Amino acid sequence: MVEARQPGIRDVLVVAAAVVAIVLVAAGVTALLPRDGQAVVFHTPLLIIVLVAGTAFVLWRILRHPGPGSGG
Repeated sequence: MVEARQPGIRDVLVVAAAVVAIVLVAAGVTALLPRDGQAVVFHTPLLIIVLVAGTAFVLWRILRHPGPGSGG
């Protein structure tokens, strides 16, 4: 049986750098939008919907593919 590798500091830093890059790109794209587009981003629950959908996707992946030792 193949053992799962525990993520190390390098993995955490790579993910953190990717998240920061994505946020910076999203802020740049939002700044390029016309005022009406910016109003949609800033004055509607769009960001909350994106966060909820992302969280649901991550939880779905965790539940669908449990790690080793989970009895599944």
